[in-house]
Amino acid sequence: MKKDIKIYPRIIENIEDWPTFRLSEDRANFIRDIESATYDQLRSRSWPSMVDMLVKTIYLERIRIKESPWKVDPPNDRTFWNRISKRLIKKSLDRNDPEAQEAAEDILRKIIHRYSEEIVGTFKISTFRFAQRFLTFLFNRLLNAAVDKSIASVWRGRRQLYERLNVVGDVETVRHLFRSGTVVVVPTHSSNLDSILVGYAMDQIMGLPSFSYGAGLNLYNFGPAAYFMNRLGAYRVDRRKKNPIYLETLKIMSQLSIERGVNSLFFPGGTRSRSGELEAGVKMGLLGTAVQAQRALCQRGENKKVFIVPMVIGYHFVLEAPFLIEQYLRYTGKEYYLRLRDDSQSIRSSFRFIWRLFSTTSDITISVGKPMDVLGNFVDAQGRSFDRFGNEIDICEYFMSHDTISEDDQREAEYTKLLAERIAERYKIENVVLTSQLIAYAVFEMLVHANPKLDLYGILRLPPDDYRFPFDSVVEVVEQMQARLLEWEQEGKIKLSPEIRLTAPEIVRHGIRKLGVFHTEKPLGFSKDGGIISSNFRVLYFYHNRLKNYGLDSAVQWKSEDIEVTRVD
Repeated sequence: MKKDIKIYPRIIENIEDWPTFRLSEDRANFIRDIESATYDQLRSRSWPSMVDMLVKTIYLERIRIKESPWKVDPPNDRTFWNRISKRLIKKSLDRNDPEAQEAAEDILRKIIHRYSEEIVGTFKISTFRFAQRFLTFLFNRLLNAAVDKSIASVWRGRRQLYERLNVVGDVETVRHLFRSGTVVVVPTHSSNLDSILVGYAMDQIMGLPSFSYGAGLNLYNFGPAAYFMNRLGAYRVDRRKKNPIYLETLKIMSQLSIERGVNSLFFPGGTRSRSGELEAGVKMGLLGTAVQAQRALCQRGENKKVFIVPMVIGYHFVLEAPFLIEQYLRYTGKEYYLRLRDDSQSIRSSFRFIWRLFSTTSDITISVGKPMDVLGNFVDAQGRSFDRFGNEIDICEYFMSHDTISEDDQREAEYTKLLAERIAERYKIENVVLTSQLIAYAVFEMLVHANPKLDLYGILRLPPDDYRFPFDSVVEVVEQMQARLLEWEQEGKIKLSPEIRLTAPEIVRHGIRKLGVFHTEKPLGFSKDGGIISSNFRVLYFYHNRLKNYGLDSAVQWKSEDIEVTRVD
């Protein structure tokens, strides 16, 4: 039975009116603005601090070139940094006179220019339309072949990719906000597939114009990917570069882009969640640029606002789960774990994931959160901000000092911290609980309560083959957790998928059927006698962690007969 899916009309029909296209057309001026603003910001440092910054940047870049070169790096990379290094040593390292300062400032300008040209991408309408048609065609054909288990069905199928995507939340409000300002979407991040699916959903389902987004420079090592990303509005992010000049250039680019009205998407968690948990804390680098952009707009008296839209992506299974949880456990437990190779970024593995995703008819949920301003206040469809008491507020007043809107780094850092906390808080509320997540949480908690003397790492070292979870016991635990989840939903504390309203036995069967079905070692499955078993407690722990910070285990009356785990002899 086909789902009733609402497809929204496009907000801006003409692509030439999209902010990403207009920015690309003005790329040269945009880069000059970045260079000027970054130079002014860094030049304000004291002379010793400025020299230290240049020395540190050059040192780190030469180390990068030596220890982690990529084929996407410019062919003159080594030559450029060697030349810059020699000039700095010759002209300004141990002097503080006009000639030395002029040389240092020129070096700084050259480095900023190099970074700006590297970071800023372009947007080509012809490439966008081709990618739109090609990817939709490809994914839809893969979907039909996977579901029908026949290569011939690649050419005759009628199923569409959007049938696999459940987009929930107040999409209409978000669409209206494009008339009042700039929208910054901040999704959770658990899979390399996130960017593709969010982009598809916003374009094909929500009818939104293209967003500016960051793409790791490592992805440009693959020629076809580099071709498309260079022309689809992506800006390049080189995570190898941690020097202050590069980071400042990147932040200035983001701020000026938002000020120009370019809608942006970035993952504030910074990287995929290694533990499987929802992000409880988010990085504040690029997030702070939204706050700074709002202050700058207020300073100029422009009646525009910056809106923050949290988004939570939910999967029944994650391609990279075994690799991610191994990384997390090695880091947190300081234990020795065999290193697994992360091949999840390869083209082949991505298509294999999509194929299996479709063949298991597993839906993906994209929960669009309530929009906020840059201080974390909710906004309505007209973009008006309201405090927690429901009073309308003027956000520009929060950037005022002595009746004047002014820049204040300390104040804006506090606002950014507050916004980060609000985003993490909304992630928990906007999260849509899936049956697979609930059953993973319930069974792992049964294992924990059956072994009260063991810490986490002791539990994860237990042999899965020795354990069997009675079906009726699992049902009883799930039933108690389900009751608590339904209460929280009524209180607006969480969202639930429709399947969570099934009976507890149906939830258990549905969740196990959906959970990590293509992993070599299944997190959960059924034994021949109808009991529940696991082939990998670590992967089960990964999926369990999606609900880890809710305290859902407190809903269960843990009795010995409820949590009995039968050891298999």
